[in-house]
Amino acid sequence: MRAHGASFGQGGVVFLCLWLMLSTSTACTWFTGKGKPGWVDGRSVEYPSTQYLTGVGQADTRSNAEDQAYAAVARIFKAEVAAQAKDWESYLVVENHGVTNAERRLTIDNVTKVSTDKVLENVRIADVWYDSDSRLYYALGMMNRSQAEAALMEKVSALDRSIETDVAESRQETDKLAKVRALRRAGRNLLLREAYNTDLRVIRLSGQGTPSAYQVNELSGELEQFLATNLVLAVQVSGDHAEPVGRALAEGLIREGLHVTTKAEGEEAGAPELIVRGTVRLFPIEVRDPNFKYVRWCSDFEIVEPATQRVVGATAQGGREGHLTEREATAKTLRVMQQELSSDVAKAIAAHIFGEVALPEPATMRASCPREESGMRR
Repeated sequence: MRAHGASFGQGGVVFLCLWLMLSTSTACTWFTGKGKPGWVDGRSVEYPSTQYLTGVGQADTRSNAEDQAYAAVARIFKAEVAAQAKDWESYLVVENHGVTNAERRLTIDNVTKVSTDKVLENVRIADVWYDSDSRLYYALGMMNRSQAEAALMEKVSALDRSIETDVAESRQETDKLAKVRALRRAGRNLLLREAYNTDLRVIRLSGQGTPSAYQVNELSGELEQFLATNLVLAVQVSGDHAEPVGRALAEGLIREGLHVTTKAEGEEAGAPELIVRGTVRLFPIEVRDPNFKYVRWCSDFEIVEPATQRVVGATAQGGREGHLTEREATAKTLRVMQQELSSDVAKAIAAHIFGEVALPEPATMRASCPREESGMRR
């Protein structure tokens, strides 16, 4: 009977605890043995800081808490990468070319995101705890330092091999476009390599990374010098409003880090290595709209090597704008065309020169302007 009574008493305790949990949301941690983990407050015996990097997230749902835990670990790396960003910007832009801080920041943020995404491949959710009093979930994100270091070193070593290959190619290459493209690849990979190296300094207890054989400012200076002395561009525009359109395109190319000459061929500065030449047109079009008049714009450009007359790329852009009168529509269309040429077209041409995007061959590309109005050879 005594044994039966003891069994009944334990059942009564269980019933009482369950009733309290349902009626008052009391956790009954004395019964479950699952009290508040130390890691919630940044203390963990199971995951010591000498072996693990950790981040804690909290939210009203488990999935959101886990997302916040990943974000907490990511912030550790982003803060360190951001501190190094100033040293990298010399490669991304040339200050006196007038590129805005927002554009520089965007490029740095892209590199930071690539780096951080790779780092977070080594993060896992190690534990989750629900606080029934505050009705919040807590999640612990954990990264094993030694495993993450090994994964990053593999990426750094692969980048080092690529950088060495591209630098050697750029210094042996006689084709100027090929040289620029090899230097550009080396610089971009070095920038990413430096981001990974910054991550290594966070992961390692020593705070030390693995130095590269090259410096970002070294390769950026070499590329800048070569562009200034060996790959100068000229812009030649014909058609409607050619002068302001040509100026807008030249300004866009300069913002992309290219050098554009204002001197004509045969002057003292010598002939340019590449000519960006093309035609632009504006003309009214009939649209069934009783309230607005419409004007279309079109542009066709080729990138030409003047020495050989070889066309190394082409681009065609166009669009239409409307306004209350044809005059207002023309003015609006001209503004939009200048903006497009200064941004999208200039970026496409620069990306082609740097080997990041291949523009189509003229023979395979449909002209934007009507064939009889375009001065382009196709």
